[in-house]
Amino acid sequence: MADNAVWKACKPFATGSLSGMFATCCIQPVDMVKVRIQLLAGTSEAAGPFTIASNMLKNEGLATFYKGLDAGLTRQVIYTGARLGLFDKFTAMVKTPGKSMTFLENAGCALSAGGLAALVGNPADLALIRMQADSMKPAAERAGYTSVVTTMGMIVKKDGIGGLMAGAGPTATRAMALNFGMLAFNASAKDALGNAGVTGAAQVFGASAIAGFFASFFSLPFDFVKSQMQSQKPDHVTGELPFKSSIDCATKILAEGGPMRFYAGFPTFYVRIAPHAMITLIAQDAIKKHVWPSMGL
Repeated sequence: MADNAVWKACKPFATGSLSGMFATCCIQPVDMVKVRIQLLAGTSEAAGPFTIASNMLKNEGLATFYKGLDAGLTRQVIYTGARLGLFDKFTAMVKTPGKSMTFLENAGCALSAGGLAALVGNPADLALIRMQADSMKPAAERAGYTSVVTTMGMIVKKDGIGGLMAGAGPTATRAMALNFGMLAFNASAKDALGNAGVTGAAQVFGASAIAGFFASFFSLPFDFVKSQMQSQKPDHVTGELPFKSSIDCATKILAEGGPMRFYAGFPTFYVRIAPHAMITLIAQDAIKKHVWPSMGL
């Protein structure tokens, strides 16, 4: 099986999917709080992460922290599997045997993989955002998104098949920023630590920690715009959407709240993104080095 051509082609993507799914199961509650903070930013209900988490638990119950988990896992199978798998494929194509890749080479592979993977994973990502935003509304106003499949079906019924690609531009841009911070810095940090004599678990953990910080730093502004774009609703009177494009959205946010508005909820975002990136990268390393070999794969 290990020498099977089909398995060799699929292996990087399977590794990425499993790594992302494991990390998502660990981080889903924090992600729910992060999205809630972003959607409430600038309103009278805006509050800190602990207050929002407490209110969610009190008013909606424990299950609300895992609402949309099926969409999250579906997204990891498609999106994370694609971006980690494509990154491995691209680096294998670019790397010169016996020589470490430069940071620019790692960055180019990470940006390309992130952008392509985001386009593939946008429908599941959109479904997750819609489900999370829907849970904030009064019961009488909810659309009834119960699963990723029903949510996608309702989106297609209302907006057509193209509706599944709503916000694809900012999603792809955000994915490129995330992949740049996560994979490019992880690969380069791992090489730098190895050259400094740091090996084994310390090397993997150290590189993933560095990657987690830069993934958060570079991706939050794009993530904020993406969430605003995907959760917007038409005006009840005019029928027009608040934002005409991601650029229009970013411009209005900048005018209303200044550049720091894009970093609303950064502590929570960091707590969610950095551990998720670290868990994903550590799991990926473990699967490559231990799980597949133990299974003869």
